[in-house]
Amino acid sequence: MPRQLDPTIRRVLARGVVIPAHPLALTADRQLDERRQRALTRYYVAAGTGGLAVGVHTTQFAIRDSRIGLFAPVLKLAAEEMDRADRGRAEPLIRIGGICGATSQAVAEAELLASLGYSAGLLSLAAMKGAEDAALIAHSRKVAEVIPLIGFYLQQAVGGRVLSYKFWRAFAEIENVVAIKIAPFNRYQTLDVVRAVAESGRDIALYTGNDDNMAMDLLTPYFFQVNGRAREYRIVGGLLGHWAVWTRRAVDLLQECHAVAHEAGGVSKDLLRRSAEITDTNAAFFDVPNNFAGCIAGLHEVLRRQGLLEGIWCLDPHETLSPGQREEIDRVYAAYPHLNDDSFVLERRDQWLKP
Repeated sequence: MPRQLDPTIRRVLARGVVIPAHPLALTADRQLDERRQRALTRYYVAAGTGGLAVGVHTTQFAIRDSRIGLFAPVLKLAAEEMDRADRGRAEPLIRIGGICGATSQAVAEAELLASLGYSAGLLSLAAMKGAEDAALIAHSRKVAEVIPLIGFYLQQAVGGRVLSYKFWRAFAEIENVVAIKIAPFNRYQTLDVVRAVAESGRDIALYTGNDDNMAMDLLTPYFFQVNGRAREYRIVGGLLGHWAVWTRRAVDLLQECHAVAHEAGGVSKDLLRRSAEITDTNAAFFDVPNNFAGCIAGLHEVLRRQGLLEGIWCLDPHETLSPGQREEIDRVYAAYPHLNDDSFVLERRDQWLKP
């Protein structure tokens, strides 16, 4: 019998919450900075998030390299901080760990996540670029036997692959699939996932990972004919790299989007304006002009400015800000001061940084 998702966690996941993709805090010599790693987790919890995603793209896939050996230590640090936070919370945090690689690696990673008390695994299929749908589904079923599964449609620019409607329709039939992160940065492919889940009839939570369109994803009602009846489906939350920064404002945004979804009125002009502003900030943070080359370093730069990280170092010494990216971050900081949470961080940062 596969390990099932805790009913309380399932309710929180279905309601929709903010889940940041957790960055990796390093020292100047590219070793784990445990104090700042813990501080980041504390920041996200204090900001009002409903969970964390660790060991994912934003955490840097290279943590799995045996020469680096940070995959398990980083997962354990986050679990310890989430244990601490849960003691003072009415609802537990959703603990999501990244899973990647061929089947043997993916199963081993799922087993590690399960042993550390993680709620679910976010399954990347980037390593199986040449596999047919049947092989991808068989792979996914194997992993789902170990831990509840969150599907992941990763955009091609950072290593993902095109996944057809037929794939998602079959994926939605896997019993232990509990959610899907939709992050192809493509409206057509986003619709494929929502329609596949709708036509499956399964109770699968939909989360946006489309950092380029997050607000509109959260505001859009999707209607599909299911068994002859029109039914509405919504993307209820976000699991986003962008939400690793200015996280308190992300929580505010999701609450506002939920309020709109439950009211009869339309979307305000102000919210539509902010949607475009958020996309503009994402272009700077994620380094869109350079095909996302500086996407992780861009997030680090924002956290450095806030004093949560000491520097922008990545495990790969060549991974850093692109030419002009720092100036773009300057621009969006100046253009949209209402989107940052600098004052929130400044008031609490020293407490988070305590051992």
